[in-house]
Amino acid sequence: MPTERLRKFLDENSVQYETILHTTAYTAQGVAASVHVRGRELAKSTVLKVDGRFGLAVLPAPLRVDLEALRRLTGASSVSLASELEFQGLFPGCEVGAMPPFGNLYGLPVWADEALRKDPVIVFNAGTHREAIRMSFADFERLVKPTIGVFASRRAA
Repeated sequence: MPTERLRKFLDENSVQYETILHTTAYTAQGVAASVHVRGRELAKSTVLKVDGRFGLAVLPAPLRVDLEALRRLTGASSVSLASELEFQGLFPGCEVGAMPPFGNLYGLPVWADEALRKDPVIVFNAGTHREAIRMSFADFERLVKPTIGVFASRRAA
């Protein structure tokens, strides 16, 4: 089952979603393969430090965060990737690295890459390495209210 916090939030907001059980997967591309969706439909969450504060970048699984593009989008002086050790306590009830893209539930700002709008449906980790959720991108955008921009790249971060 998705984390209690996420499930309750989706249910309280009358969101139609599907929980997908899959084999254990620790990478976004591994989750995409396990749930049989194209990598671009899987929204991965990447924890960042933006001027020393944590935030969440959400982008298609095969892409990487272009830190300079995100720095420009946020207007920050510095943007860097956070290590799992740094963020392991930020997502109570979630397995480390399996956090859903709902930073708003954890007091974090969220930036979503424009490329996610190409598909009407997104799939994402539901708080564990064995469960995912499929729901409409429109509902995600309505509930999370992320800042939308272009910061995903095929090149290394």
